[in-house]
Amino acid sequence: MRRSLPLLAAIALAAAACSGPILANPPVAHPQSTAAPASPPRPPDPQPVVLPRDDAPHDRLTEWWYDTGHLVDETGAHWGFEFVVFRAERGDFPVSWASHLALTDEKGRQFHYAQRAEVGPQVNVGAAGAAGFDFAIRGLDPANPSTFSRPAWTMRGASGDDRLTATALPGEALGDPSGGFGLDLSLHATKPPALHNGDGFINFGPAGGSYYYSRTAMTATGSLTVGTRTFRVTGSAWFDHQWGDFISVGGGWDWFALNLGDGTDVTLSMVRSIDGTYPLVYGTLVGANGTTRRLGPGDFTVTVTEHWTSPQTSVTYPAGWKLAIPSAGIVAELTPTVAQQELDTWATTGVVYWEGSQRVRARVHGRVTVGQAYVELTGYAPAK
Repeated sequence: MRRSLPLLAAIALAAAACSGPILANPPVAHPQSTAAPASPPRPPDPQPVVLPRDDAPHDRLTEWWYDTGHLVDETGAHWGFEFVVFRAERGDFPVSWASHLALTDEKGRQFHYAQRAEVGPQVNVGAAGAAGFDFAIRGLDPANPSTFSRPAWTMRGASGDDRLTATALPGEALGDPSGGFGLDLSLHATKPPALHNGDGFINFGPAGGSYYYSRTAMTATGSLTVGTRTFRVTGSAWFDHQWGDFISVGGGWDWFALNLGDGTDVTLSMVRSIDGTYPLVYGTLVGANGTTRRLGPGDFTVTVTEHWTSPQTSVTYPAGWKLAIPSAGIVAELTPTVAQQELDTWATTGVVYWEGSQRVRARVHGRVTVGQAYVELTGYAPAK
């Protein structure tokens, strides 16, 4: 998983000839002149997910902490946000990190995003062995001294009490012109974590495996900044944490995270093969009381109703969906709040992808309700 920046030179040097975006690199066999001390064998997967212990980083090939959400400011205007931290291990090279920050101005129909990358253990500022996560990413560029004084993007939390702070300075902000943008949010989970696939482990077959859980209902309070304007906001957020020994899965995926007006939360994942088929399809239904139910490929359908072509990349994406979960009596229609929510993050994670906020109209057992959602689409853009 994404535009060439001077920072790539620093990554390349630090990784000792590691080429390409940090999450696109396969594991590297690095010869050693002396034998390394043997480490205790790791128990075979899957192991039980234990929280808050497993909120913390893991020594695995790929990992991410992912927040999306829906906010309303004091004027009644609606905003969507995304903030993610990626962690990658590749052979004996230093651990690598990347972060993406995005803000959707639904009223102004504008989309802002930015990206950072950094190499080394200093990003993880949490105490060794502590439960939870505590990250600070500056994305230092040795060729640009101004990056040494810019504020870090920080993400920290445990047990569903999280704090997100990140500001993209004018030179970092991409998408619609904004003169910079940022967020400062406190999140609090109101439901238990949902372990996907029942036990929190997804078997990708030859591609490896992944531990995966979500906090699907979190309150969000704080502020947004866009240019010189600051807005007080309240709303909701969705947190995903995924880790495992995998690099990429199939030809991409379509991911849906819905919060319905009756308190039901739904996440659906559809992993595509290179030929366009979907060999891995799964989901989780979270009730208003926090109970979870696994959804298999026969439990739901997803029908694309619209498409959109990016004027920046000429990539065509699905841009409207009808989702049906017959056993739960759910039929939902999703429409992007803003068409342009595409992120070109080739410099940091090796992909161009689309991720954006949605309007939701639904029926649950015949009753009309509304909702909100986020959708992520990867693998539609060709490799550069």
